[in-house]
Amino acid sequence: MLPTAAPPDAHAGATRVVAIRHGETAWNAELRMQGQLDIELNAHGRWQAARVAAALADERLDAVYSSDLRRARQTAEPLARAQGLPVRLDAGLRERSFGVFEGHTFDEVAANWPEASRRWRLREPDFAPEGAESLRAFSARCVAACARLAAAHPGGTIAIVAHGGVMDCLYRAATRVELQAARSWLLGNAGINRLLHTPQGFTLVGWSDIRHLEEVPLDEADEGEGSGAPSVARSAA
Repeated sequence: MLPTAAPPDAHAGATRVVAIRHGETAWNAELRMQGQLDIELNAHGRWQAARVAAALADERLDAVYSSDLRRARQTAEPLARAQGLPVRLDAGLRERSFGVFEGHTFDEVAANWPEASRRWRLREPDFAPEGAESLRAFSARCVAACARLAAAHPGGTIAIVAHGGVMDCLYRAATRVELQAARSWLLGNAGINRLLHTPQGFTLVGWSDIRHLEEVPLDEADEGEGSGAPSVARSAA
């Protein structure tokens, strides 16, 4: 009886994907919905972006991709500069469009559009607020963009800097969690997440690494805001 051949490595030629949510903005701190409005990083977000670049300094990246919205691009720039690479912008990585919800706090959305807010919070996959993308359309768009970028670098390592909603969809794609399922994983600003991509799809390697954010910025420490780690769990997109 001939020996059975060992199965081929399921991850041979896989692309390693370092997926990063953008740093904090003033609207994140206010729990105000950004969607596709082009909001820039605040001072803390710029510090977070620098910490991401330092945390990944010893990793060789083949490309740095970013959403074309400023908060993502400004997060990607220090990383790309440290790697000697350009930032490659891709509109497919944009946050979900929230239509009329954009610019409003979660409380304002609930007060002004109670029924639409209820359906949005229930994560109805095919529901879209006025002028917005449905969750299903958004997931298909951003996961396809990430897969397209990863497929261009088989066997390599790329960074993708995008938004909380994009990170959420990537996690679900890699773990096969349904779109309407409640979230039980973190999506902190400037968190580092790791996946593999093969022609079969995404696989989760590690999620929500925030060790690089555990140092308190000097300006915050000087103002007596405590010696613990700065907040990294802002939830507005």
